[in-house]
Amino acid sequence: MKENSYFTYYTIEKGDNLYEIARKYNINPKLLAAINGIKDNEYIYPNQELMIPKSGYSYYITAEGDTLGGVASAFKTNMDGLLRYNDTIYLLPEQILVYKDGR
Repeated sequence: MKENSYFTYYTIEKGDNLYEIARKYNINPKLLAAINGIKDNEYIYPNQELMIPKSGYSYYITAEGDTLGGVASAFKTNMDGLLRYNDTIYLLPEQILVYKDGR
């Protein structure tokens, strides 16, 4: 299992399903699906790799029309706080932004 600062990577095994993986890592299945670009009723396959959000962070998936101020407000921070955890922000739909909880 690989890791980076904000995610752990899980390789799907035969018999896995998204809801069991989400329960195993104590995360919302809809967040897990969204972060991995998986749509409702889409199959997952053995050897497919999923990004698993690490605890202690909040995640936001951008939508059309989002602004930096709006995203910062959703995280209850300011722009500096938002930029501290995200090297590049494009504000294109479906970009994943991260913020460390409690800061």
